[in-house]
Amino acid sequence: MDCPNCGASMLLDKATDSWSCSYCKTVYYSERNEDWVRVVSQTSGLACPLCAVPLAQAEIGENKLFYCTRCRGSLIPVEAFVFLLEDLRAKQGGEWVISRPADPKELRRSIRCPRCGRQMDTHFYGGPGNVVIDDCAACELNWLDKGELARIVRAPEWRTL
Repeated sequence: MDCPNCGASMLLDKATDSWSCSYCKTVYYSERNEDWVRVVSQTSGLACPLCAVPLAQAEIGENKLFYCTRCRGSLIPVEAFVFLLEDLRAKQGGEWVISRPADPKELRRSIRCPRCGRQMDTHFYGGPGNVVIDDCAACELNWLDKGELARIVRAPEWRTL
């Protein structure tokens, strides 16, 4: 992240959850948005598969992901996806919401993986939330549109006892 005061590179201090500029000594606390996302860098080298703007490097808690600041979609590594869901479900406090069924028309879209350029597989998510997601098996990445992560997290528990 670049310093909003002087433009120099800032360093993340995880202990204080802030960014500091070694040049002008500015300290910046980036905010989490309503999607629980905190942007940590405006550059990732990847473009949004929907609106083609550069994806930002971001995080939700300790989980790293890529985030589109325009359409608010998220590109999440498969290895982080399960941990991210567990963390968010644990923090959300039992506020369950039954979401509307996913629209089968969403299965017809075709988007390309931001990393390898191959067509992503579009399918119903196998867990709760009535969501259609896109994934690239080769790059081990999941694409979720705006609001889909929240729908999964806030869906009633789907595991059997």
